[in-house]
Amino acid sequence: MAVRGWRRTLAPAQRRTRFHPAPAEPAPREEILVALRIVVGLVITVVAFAIAGRRLRWLQRLAMAGQPAPERARALREHPGRGAETQLTEVLGQRKLLRWSVPGAAHALTFWGFIVLLLTIIEAYGDLFSKTFAIPGIGHWAWVGFGEDLFAVAVLAGIATFAVIRLRSDPKREGRRSRFAGSHTGAAWLVLLMIFLVIATLLLYRGAQINTGDFPYPRGAFASQIVGHWLHPLGRGVNSVIETAGLLAQLAVVLGFGVFVTYSKHLHIALAPLNVLFSRRPDGLRALQPMRSGGKLLDFEEADPDTDIFGRGKIEDFTWKGMLDMATCTECGRCQSQCPAWATGKPLSPKMLILDLRDHALAKAPYLLADSAELRDQLPESVKKEAERPLVGDSASHGVIDPDVLWSCTNCGACVQECPVDIEHIDHITDMRRHQVLIESAFPPEAASMLKNLENKGNPWGMGEMQRLEWTSGLGFDVPVVDGPIGDDVEYLFWVGCAGALEDRARKTTRAIAELLHTAGVSFAILGPAETCTGDPARRMGNEFVFSMLAQQNIETLNEAGVRKIVASCPHCFNAIANEYPQLGGNYEVMHHTQLLARLVADGRLTPVTPVEEKITYHDPCFLGRHNKVFTAPREIMEQVPGVRAQEMHRCKERGFCCGAGGARMWMEERIGKRINTERIDEALGTDPDTISTGCPYCMVMLGDAISAKKSSGEAKESLEVVDVAQLLVRSVRPGPAPAASAGAAGRDDPADPGAG
Repeated sequence: MAVRGWRRTLAPAQRRTRFHPAPAEPAPREEILVALRIVVGLVITVVAFAIAGRRLRWLQRLAMAGQPAPERARALREHPGRGAETQLTEVLGQRKLLRWSVPGAAHALTFWGFIVLLLTIIEAYGDLFSKTFAIPGIGHWAWVGFGEDLFAVAVLAGIATFAVIRLRSDPKREGRRSRFAGSHTGAAWLVLLMIFLVIATLLLYRGAQINTGDFPYPRGAFASQIVGHWLHPLGRGVNSVIETAGLLAQLAVVLGFGVFVTYSKHLHIALAPLNVLFSRRPDGLRALQPMRSGGKLLDFEEADPDTDIFGRGKIEDFTWKGMLDMATCTECGRCQSQCPAWATGKPLSPKMLILDLRDHALAKAPYLLADSAELRDQLPESVKKEAERPLVGDSASHGVIDPDVLWSCTNCGACVQECPVDIEHIDHITDMRRHQVLIESAFPPEAASMLKNLENKGNPWGMGEMQRLEWTSGLGFDVPVVDGPIGDDVEYLFWVGCAGALEDRARKTTRAIAELLHTAGVSFAILGPAETCTGDPARRMGNEFVFSMLAQQNIETLNEAGVRKIVASCPHCFNAIANEYPQLGGNYEVMHHTQLLARLVADGRLTPVTPVEEKITYHDPCFLGRHNKVFTAPREIMEQVPGVRAQEMHRCKERGFCCGAGGARMWMEERIGKRINTERIDEALGTDPDTISTGCPYCMVMLGDAISAKKSSGEAKESLEVVDVAQLLVRSVRPGPAPAASAGAAGRDDPADPGAG
């Protein structure tokens, strides 16, 4: 029988709602049920709040055992609108989760469902005391009942989707390929069951309410009406008992779920909005945080290794925000699924790194929270043993984080980009690296020469400063070198960078950029021998001292020259000068060369005319794309070059895959798993390109090396090469080749050609 028809066939007494309450006094049994549910409801509420409150207080004490982070609150005070925006977009809008269409939609339905169903919890507590309870200001509006039921069904659809996703991505079957590998999947299934019980008990007691005449909404609550139809044959008396039992079960499940949340990974339900509020976004993928000790910036000239904190050597060295990151992790594995280190067989999983730190913090918590040495002596041996574990150490030393995990990170930012609760994995990895480098002197030995060269020569290769001018030879026009204050007629300082000045492949890009700027009539100058490394490799490796030394030297040089506008050819230099130098007082307007060239093309100052008849796939450099959101400019340049057929790789733009050079990995050996640059080239070869373009000298080196290996094995055609977008543009802006020459050979085989790859 249809629900609508059933409603019409009920006797008048059965159809009474709160609009038409029954005049008769309640039966004694009903009075007993009312009293019972008041007592039981209040008791389970008090018990649940006491247990959850005690746990939350304990977690709060543990978080505050970490270091202060006054910069978080200060940033929130200075930019209150940013905090409100992140709450609207990240929390309420579920923006990052919705990038993963199916699981994102399922999570959004569940999240928004519970927001709406807060009304039903209020109604449940009201029903404990009065069967005629109505939410003030809402009353008995039919659309409210419809909305509650609609979102109850939406939550059921969401958890059904989650169940299917987890069955299809079972770690036991898929191993490392599953983003749930290493997650506590048992607890996840329990949570899905509890969410189901929340909805089931809700609909059960609402359906019984319809049959007892206590339901507040005469129309609209379609799901409750269906359940009421199922329960109708049991009669009013049984439905009255079911109403009470269902109401108490609803409250018990909701409260039990709340208690369980405080002891499980689903603590993110409460902590995620807080973590998002205090995150560094939108700067989380740009600058690294400077070193702090006790909440204050660390001054290397006055710092004392015995009293000051250098990076993170113990779990209590993390700030309260770091502790909050650990407690907020949802174990969803989105970070893990996008990590290039994990994808190529390395031991680094951003998710597992956070979970290992969290588990260690929880295990060591009794030691950290003990008020005296005497109380610590009374702790169980297991806690004392946990307290003695080094934060970073190999299996022999029982370290919490293995060194291979720490040094596998490329700083690509995919983990931070994907994390739906804004955990800052890169900051934590870098802070642990800082302690290892500055205090323990423990880092990959092959990187030692790079650090020594930075200190002594100002570049990673240890080459002489006068070699920074060799790329200008044979250009056909003079490149001004800054000597004293920069002239008013100079529009940009061209920051060439170490690779652009000293590495053979990158020099071709540098020459192409210079020629394009000259052709467009842009006045520029270079520092030449006065330019030194920005310090990015040292900082990303963890040597903040060397970074600070190089950065302050460069800032002094730039300020003395009166530089204000800079164009950089290297995304790592671009990121350091634009986003990290302001931490040391260096504030400049910085552009990447693709941004400036795209503007010159759009303004008509550069006009591509010569066709480049090639199929080209573009590789997004992490520090240009994901870190600084420069995705459009290089693609706009390629679109304007006649003949170019662009073909995107599967992983591109915000989900681009790293070349393997970031995080100072450029100067470290890759001994574990598949090489990251090989993985990327395998994906590029899947597009069958004639050329691979990019906008970063690091990427050119890494991808070029991988292509050379592929050519040797016969897996790539001999004509395939990696070029910078500027090299493509300079070939098109020049006059076309002589009639006897082929278009494919033009500008590519001439060793003197600055656009050659």
